[in-house]
Order: sequence, then C-alpha cells, then structure tokens
Amino acid sequence: MTQAITNLNQANTSILKALKCKECGAEYELKATHVCEECFGPLEVKYDYNVLKSLVSRETIEAGPNSIWRYRHFLPVATDNYIDVGTGMTPLVRSHRLARRLGLNKLYIKNDAVNMPTLSFKDRVVSVALSRARELGFTTVSCASTGNLANSTAAIAAYAGLDCCVFIPSDLEAGKVIGSLIYSPTLMSVKGNYDQVNRLCSEVANTHGWGFVNINLRPYYSEGSKTLAFEVAEQLGWQLPDHIVAPLASGSLFTKIYKGFQEFVEVGLVEGKDVRFSGAQAEGCSPIAAAFKEGRDFIQPVKPNTIAKSIAIGNPADGVYAVEIANKTNGNIESVNDAEIIEGIKLLAETEGIFTETAGGTTVAVLKKLVEAGKIDPDETTVVYITGNGLKTQEAIQGYIGEPLTIDAKLDSFERALERSRTLDRLEWQEVTV
Repeated sequence: MTQAITNLNQANTSILKALKCKECGAEYELKATHVCEECFGPLEVKYDYNVLKSLVSRETIEAGPNSIWRYRHFLPVATDNYIDVGTGMTPLVRSHRLARRLGLNKLYIKNDAVNMPTLSFKDRVVSVALSRARELGFTTVSCASTGNLANSTAAIAAYAGLDCCVFIPSDLEAGKVIGSLIYSPTLMSVKGNYDQVNRLCSEVANTHGWGFVNINLRPYYSEGSKTLAFEVAEQLGWQLPDHIVAPLASGSLFTKIYKGFQEFVEVGLVEGKDVRFSGAQAEGCSPIAAAFKEGRDFIQPVKPNTIAKSIAIGNPADGVYAVEIANKTNGNIESVNDAEIIEGIKLLAETEGIFTETAGGTTVAVLKKLVEAGKIDPDETTVVYITGNGLKTQEAIQGYIGEPLTIDAKLDSFERALERSRTLDRLEWQEVTV
C-alpha cells in the first residue's frame, strides 16, 4: 500500500492539491481518509483551478469520451487508468406533457434512470471511487448501501476485477437485492436500517482495511456527483439552469451539483448566474426538510419509515450543507408522503414515459408541490433530477396501477373488455373533472 501511494504521488498531476476540511480548513494528504483529525469535519478534494483552467475548454471536453470521463480533469484521479464502463451522458429530456400538466414552460428531466451499468446515478460516484481505490492500492472494495450503491459497487468491481463485499439493510426491495447478487459479490444483509449498517461498516473499514466507497473513500466518491452538474450545463448549450430540484438522502448529491456548477464558472466554461436549489425528501425520513423548515443549522436524526428506501437516511452526513445551499440560493426543501410519492412515479411515467423508482417519485411529487405553492416560476429553466430506475422498486406501486384485462382468444371477448376499459376511463375522467 505504501509503495502504491508513493508511486501515485510521483505520477500525480498538479491539479489535485489536498484533502481539505469543510469546517476548519485543515489539509491532508490525498489518501483514504474522510474525517478531519482537528474538528471531525468532513474532508473534500481541493483542486488548483488555475491549472485546471489551462487544461480544459469546451472543445477538449466535447472531444472526450461519451461518459463522465470527458470531465476527467475535474475528478479526483491521478492517472489516465480510470474505470470507464460508459457511465454518464444520460439524456436531458425537454419535458412537454409533464410541463403542461404542471404549468411550466421550461422543464427538463435529467434521466439517470438509464445510467450505465446499473440504472442509477450511483454508477457515477462508484466509477470515480473505484478508480481512486485502485490507484491507492486497494484490492477489496465495499459500501454501506440502501440498494443502488450496492448494485453499482458490485457491478463495477466485477468489471475492474476487484474483490467486493457490500452491506445492505435486510428489508430492501427484491430488485435491488438481485441487482447486487448477480455480480457475485459477498452480500451482507444486516438486520437494521441504513444508519445501523453504516456504523457497522465504519468498524469493518477500520478492522479490515478495505476501501469503502462511502466511508474512507468518501471524499473521492462524492466528487462523481459533480458530473450531473457538468452534463446539464453542457446539454443546455453551456449554460446554467435557473432552478434545480433533486432528491436528498445524505445531502451529498445536492452539494456536489452545486460545487459542479461553481467549478464550471470558476474555469470560465459557463457564465455565472444564480441557480436556485430545491431538495426533495419523503415525510417518513425528512430530517433535512425539517431542519430547513424550522430554520435550524443542525440535523436531528430520525428513524426511517417510508417506501422511499433509497433516500431513507435518518442521520444525513451532508444535511447541514444542503440546508445552507437551499437557503443561500433562495431555494426550498420539501417533503411528501408515501401516497404522493406513488402518484409522482405514475405522473412521470404517464406523461414522459420514464419509469422511476421511489426517489424519483419523491422528486416529482415535490416539484409538483413547489409549483402549486408558487415557489417555481413557470418561465424558469428548471431541471429535475431523476436518479434511479423504477424496475428496482416495483413493490412500491403494486396494487396502485391497475391490472391487465384478461380475455379469451375471441374477438367478442376483446370487444367487451375494450368497452369496459373505455367506460372505466370515462368514469375516472368524470371523477377527476368533478
């Protein structure tokens, strides 16, 4: 391990400077650590933006690979030996039917439900984390996960030839369990919620010296979320949006989208402007929304109780920073109940043909809630982030989307069923109209 770090430091470019504490500013070597020894604040990667500015342009980025690695110089890897499984460059969909339904004129959907290889935004952060883990000499990688992260870590570790052991709460949806097991990791199903799983993983990381993507590798891992900002800016024609709405779990995604926009402004790739940041949580696990509404600068942990398991983190590590960003950008943080989450999933599917999981349903439901409260200007360029695929959380909508019409293989049976279907549609339409 020591020799690997020595070789890495010799090969390192001058872009990566240090790990820096977000609280006290103390700096550390670029190794596998995530907590400040002085004040216990979180560490994040510090870059030399003057060097970065001299290396990147719109043209160099556009000439890069069709993946997150077109932004390689903004990511915390020291060599060109990164792991590229085609992650990123997901569609930015101009919404028409959902926009009309909500009364918005410039609504876009960033659709990471089709991200590769495991259909969630977690493929971005894991690609970066495992690339860095390999540079640091780790041969076994791991994570604490609510499902999507376990899928990504198992898949990308398999591609990279790394040993993998992932930890999940025991009550996860079947799609997410199968979506990890298929890659043959060691899968630990822990009797407890995510926060309990995370505490166990911290002990395992200290005992076994593994590379945990969201623990000792967290400063590198979290930087992968910036690519969601970079892609949106590039896909909007090298412009920033006016307003973004994104799900909140740990709060890291939210803060890194903000950082990504700031970095593009810093190096001159886009013109600076005020972007409003709004976050979405499920009422059954909404510690960040509660802190925002109550004007607190601290997070009070909660015990999760919601169908939105992928964002059910009761003690979010970056919650206070998410609140800070929402406040300083004149944004909002809202929560919705499970019934509204299901309606959000259905609304996105029936208007835009995008099947999202419960986190996406939460985000769409909060978008709707903010519009109805007059907190989104209809003429703002608004981007809503959809971070995972609905095939992973089918249990959440079973019983809420109807059943197929079973018919005999005869024309008259079809005609009777068709008339019944049209009658039901009319009744539903009349009920909504009334």
